[in-house]
Amino acid sequence: MAPRDVPLVFVHGMYLTGLSWAPWKERAEARGWTCHAPSWPFHEGDPAVLRASVDPQLGQLRFGDVAARLKDFIDGLPERPVLIGHSIGGLLVQKLVNDGFARAAVSISSAPPRGVLSFDPHFFRANFPHTNPFAGNKPVVMTPERFRYAFANTSSTEEADTVFERYVVPESRNVPRSTLTSQGAIDFRRAHVPLLFVAGDADHLTPAAMVETNVRRYAGSAGRIDFVRLRDRSHLLCNAGGWEEVADLALDFVEQA
Repeated sequence: MAPRDVPLVFVHGMYLTGLSWAPWKERAEARGWTCHAPSWPFHEGDPAVLRASVDPQLGQLRFGDVAARLKDFIDGLPERPVLIGHSIGGLLVQKLVNDGFARAAVSISSAPPRGVLSFDPHFFRANFPHTNPFAGNKPVVMTPERFRYAFANTSSTEEADTVFERYVVPESRNVPRSTLTSQGAIDFRRAHVPLLFVAGDADHLTPAAMVETNVRRYAGSAGRIDFVRLRDRSHLLCNAGGWEEVADLALDFVEQA
C-alpha cells in the first residue's frame, strides 16, 4: 500500500493523548503518510494541565464513547484509513476493523476484548487500580510509581518519569470496565483487512501470552493475521527507547498489506 494513497490514524490508549504519537507521526510523515492522532474525549490539551485539573465528567467516559468518536472522525476522512493503535487503542483498532472502518491495521499490546483473559499475576496487579469496582466513577489519576510498574518496567526511572511528565493524563475507570460488556466484543469470525498484532514479552499490563490468545481467536476467519512478539519490551514499547524499531515494523506491515 503506497503511503500517499490513504490516511493513517494513530489511536492512543489509556492515560495518554494523541500527543504520545508525535514521534511516530514524524517518522511516518517522512515516509510519505498523511497522519492523524486524535485524542479521546476529555483528553485534549496539555497533559500537565489535565493532570492539574481533572474534569469530573471524564469518569463517565466508556469504551463505546471513544469508539463512536473515532468512527465519526474516520467518516470525515476522504477514505478508510490505515490504523495503528496501542493498548486499549489496540482494542479500539480491533473494533474498528471489525466494523469496517479500516484498510489495514496494527494492534500493539492490545487490551483484551470481551472473553479473552489472563491469569498472569502482573496483569491483575497492573490493572486492578483502574478497574477497581469499589472505586466508583471518580477518574483515576496515575502516579509515577504505578506508571513505572504497569507501563515502564523495563525502562530506567529517568526515562519512565520523563515519559510520564510529557504524556500521562487522568483516566476513566469506565473505559476498561465497559470492555467487559458488548462494547468490547469482537466477532472473530468476520472477514477482516490485514491485521498485525505486536506484543512485548515483558509487558505487565497486557501480557504477551494474552495478546497471543487474542490473535488465536481469529483462527479460521478470512483475512491476513500476523503476530510479532518482541523481546525485553514493556507496555511502553511505543514511547520507550527503541520505539523506532516498533514503528518501522508497523509501517512496513501496512505498506506491504
